[in-house]
Amino acid sequence: MAKSTKAPASFEVSLAQLEDIIQAMESGDMPLETALTSYKQGVELIKFCQGKLADAEQQLKILENNELKTLDLPNGQ
Repeated sequence: MAKSTKAPASFEVSLAQLEDIIQAMESGDMPLETALTSYKQGVELIKFCQGKLADAEQQLKILENNELKTLDLPNGQ
């Protein structure tokens, strides 16, 4: 299994790849070297997904704060 250096296409693609890796590793039929490579790839996918989730959470906080500011108009306007 060759190491990929490019970023995954999306959160959803990364999650699907991670699920595939987990299923393959849980089967118990994977040679040790392949398992180690897959584990490393899985760690990178997890980091990517965590980063995407953190970005989305930050965007939601910003949107929520902006929405609250528009609702909190002075003098009841």
